[in-house]
Amino acid sequence: MAQFDLPLAELERYLPDLGEPADFDEFWAKTLAEHRASDVAATFDPVPNGLATLDTLDVTFRGYGGHPVRAWLHLPVTRTGPLPAVIEYLGYGSGRGVPHEKRLWADAGYAHLVMDTRGQGAETPDPDPATGDVAAPGFLTRGILDPHRHFYRRLYTDAVRAVDAVRTHPAVDPTRVAVTGTSQGGGIALAAAGLVPDLAAVLPDVPFLCHFPRATTITDRPPYVEVTQYVKLHREHADTVARTLSYLDGAAHARRATAPALFSVGLMDHICPPSTGYAAYNHYGALTGLDPARKRIRAYPFNDHEGGGPAHEVVKLDWLARQWEKAAG
Repeated sequence: MAQFDLPLAELERYLPDLGEPADFDEFWAKTLAEHRASDVAATFDPVPNGLATLDTLDVTFRGYGGHPVRAWLHLPVTRTGPLPAVIEYLGYGSGRGVPHEKRLWADAGYAHLVMDTRGQGAETPDPDPATGDVAAPGFLTRGILDPHRHFYRRLYTDAVRAVDAVRTHPAVDPTRVAVTGTSQGGGIALAAAGLVPDLAAVLPDVPFLCHFPRATTITDRPPYVEVTQYVKLHREHADTVARTLSYLDGAAHARRATAPALFSVGLMDHICPPSTGYAAYNHYGALTGLDPARKRIRAYPFNDHEGGGPAHEVVKLDWLARQWEKAAG
């Protein structure tokens, strides 16, 4: 494996035109208004987890279309007062797993919501309005000819509703909610950052779903290659595909973010090329006047899609603890 993308000095100033559609904000405002019109109706049912230090709640809430979305909410057994919360979105093809599987943020003393991924996890189905359309294997081309029918419109809406849901639990401080995720989860976190104006922090790692025009031409690795395979066979739809993806681009959502952020990228990442992560980072907060001092990126020169791995978790734990301290005054 080798570094194959732009040199680091060029990555640090890489600020491409994202080709946003003129109605980007209107599209998402209408989407969220439609799905926030009904109560999120979150339920929290205790489940055994075999752990002495954490309580786990089996969560169900209404996501896109009112569809039930599953999650785990982990809470420290010893807790006083409302806690900061971290919502974790998951990588491509992943579900919430078993109760004890993901627990880092709860072990650190926070409320930790792990959202299942519709159609990818084992417990949250995706009633797909694009059924019958031609698509490549995977999720990137599901509904690719119409942004209203695309898979990620549904999933991004779920992500926003997860924020709404966790804020209803009495153990959570609704003013201190952060979002995080790796790969697909990082891209979803960026979408949430742009769609939820009052998040406390955003921590995207090696983010997928960013700067599609470059990603789909610089790498031939899944999942981006799903788009390439589709357009290779359906050349006549190339412009339509590009337009649909422009509504879903994590870099475009990042421009609308208001919360402090800590990014990470691997400079040898052939799945989510580093230039696509830097495109999101360099654009982050551009439309909201975010102070550049409130965002950081950590590059791992010799790492592929694993990024900083556990070493970066140490960085994240320290950075987020300092964000909570700042918020407390």
